[in-house]
Amino acid sequence: MRKKICITTGSRADFGLFRPLLIKIRSAQDFKLQLLVTGAHLSKKFGSTYKEIEREGHEITKKVDIQITSDTEKGICRSIGLGIIGFAKALDELKPDVLVLLGDRFETLACAIAAHVLKIPIAHIHGGERTEGVIDDAFRHAITKMSFLHFTSAEEYRQRVIQLGESPDRVFNVGALGVDNIKTYKLLNKDVLGKKIGFNFAKRNILVTFHPVTLERHSAKSQFKELLGAIDGFRDIGVIFTKPNVDTDNSVIRDLIDVYVKKNSPRAVCFENMGTLKYLSALQAVAAVVGNSSSGIIEAPSFGIPTINIGDRQQGRLMAKSVINCEPQTKQIRNAIKKAFSPRFAQFCKTVSNPYGAGKAAEKIYRVVRGTINNLSNLKKTFYTIGER
Repeated sequence: MRKKICITTGSRADFGLFRPLLIKIRSAQDFKLQLLVTGAHLSKKFGSTYKEIEREGHEITKKVDIQITSDTEKGICRSIGLGIIGFAKALDELKPDVLVLLGDRFETLACAIAAHVLKIPIAHIHGGERTEGVIDDAFRHAITKMSFLHFTSAEEYRQRVIQLGESPDRVFNVGALGVDNIKTYKLLNKDVLGKKIGFNFAKRNILVTFHPVTLERHSAKSQFKELLGAIDGFRDIGVIFTKPNVDTDNSVIRDLIDVYVKKNSPRAVCFENMGTLKYLSALQAVAAVVGNSSSGIIEAPSFGIPTINIGDRQQGRLMAKSVINCEPQTKQIRNAIKKAFSPRFAQFCKTVSNPYGAGKAAEKIYRVVRGTINNLSNLKKTFYTIGER
């Protein structure tokens, strides 16, 4: 009888990262893939991206609508509660042999809680990391404690998961799935990409993604205005915005992007969801990544381009030397952009190594799951204390 592997995806971002692993599992004759879709995928506001999943030929097994209708703290809490209820029902019906979760989102936390109570083994990807500016940091560590198998993106993160009490023989450093995509996709050149997204690339271009810093109170508007002020200091550059994900106060950033693009067309464009191929192709085509997205930390270094990381959202992550950190202030952001555009620094970035590996994370995860899935009946864990024998 085929073993059932369930993957839960809640956004365009994690689905793009899951793609190489999905392909691996779907091609295995002794595994049955279950795809549980939730969160922003099911929201019209965020592009109803479950349709893209279906267009790619993936069969959605279950949908769990957590009703993302508000970007307030209370609204997020409500979605978490609805998620626990919905995931409990879906997982009880699906009865997977292992549930694969990625990252630190609130919908992922809700799914982990339901699975943990239902005694479904959880394999967690991207544990052990630190993002000290957002509520997701605590969610990630909570998911780690509910998980049985752990797949980290760097050795430092593996050690942190062990520090949290997880046994070393269940924690595997595999690198980042995002790097797999870079290595396996046949990316579009600048001319083809420009036609597909309706954008005339300038001599120099930037890709901007900025999310709210959710452990700060209502700083999104002021911080994003500082970023826009910095961009205005470079009137000759092309700007590609991707809109923020489902976080508290995301709507204020969305509104500011819409107004800015309208005033600065055609040199500025925005997208709800570019899709993995077009997004990675854009990374290949731009001179720098600007904002506070994890993609600037994890994927951008593999392209040999600078990242301008603004503020505290990603504070605590391992960062390549191509990452320029600055405060969310117009002058500092402008100086960081100038540094990124300098021929010397741009050339230096081409020599930088990515601390998140060189690819093949999906293959490593697949091999571990394949080798352990028949031995996951006992989920009791002894707290591992470093130094004790």
